[in-house]
Amino acid sequence: MVGVAGRRLRVGQWHQDSTEDKGGVPARPLMILNGIGMNMEMLEPVTRHLGDRRVISVDMPGTGGSPDPVFPYTIPQMALTLASLLDRLHIDAVDVLGISWGGAIAQQFAFQHKARTGRLALAATAAGAAAMVPGNPALLGAMLDPTEYTMEKALRRNLASLYNGGGAERISLNAAKAPSFSGWMCQMMAFAGWSSLPFLPVLDVPVLIMADDDDQLVPAANSRLLHNAIPHSRLEVFAGGGHLFMLSDPHGFSTRLRAFLNERTARKAA
Repeated sequence: MVGVAGRRLRVGQWHQDSTEDKGGVPARPLMILNGIGMNMEMLEPVTRHLGDRRVISVDMPGTGGSPDPVFPYTIPQMALTLASLLDRLHIDAVDVLGISWGGAIAQQFAFQHKARTGRLALAATAAGAAAMVPGNPALLGAMLDPTEYTMEKALRRNLASLYNGGGAERISLNAAKAPSFSGWMCQMMAFAGWSSLPFLPVLDVPVLIMADDDDQLVPAANSRLLHNAIPHSRLEVFAGGGHLFMLSDPHGFSTRLRAFLNERTARKAA
């Protein structure tokens, strides 16, 4: 637990003592921002395939082991909180991976804190609620009902519905822990009032956008919108893994992610 910017957040790190040195150039740590209501343990299948790269993640207020938020917050406020967390950890710059809801904070962080952002990867995410191409109405309707995601049994049922069975590996949902009502609602409200469309054309960091063609919650059209709006971005589309494609095929997902993150190292080493 770390106190930062007036909040207490549960912080997790993988490979904390490693920099995954490539060609004499230490790799930047990777900060992973998870989907709405998701605790950091859900990221374990992805981190397992990232080699020895140092990985940092947090449980958002009211999720996982982090206390409930005292007041609602905005996406820009949470991006500032994460920058303060990096100060506490004595980290100057990070690569950032934003998954689903976490992609909103990842985009905002890269815009607000360009000097601290190396490379940006976005997975199964959108440019905001107002700009979002809507997904399956039944799934969206369930997300608007807090009882469907703040109770353990209902949470696992809904997570299972987001995975459409096309992945290379089975997904274990045993690590999922339901968020609190206030934690869930604060995340929903933060996303509802946010959009990255005004600043996407001026994002000046390398960007990889990943989507799945069977994503029923955040259709791949949202990733194509991001790709068209962000100069020089790259789009990679997976097949058959649904909204949780990074968990259904963690090896394939992490392989593409690592290749993107290591491009910077290869150029500098040359």
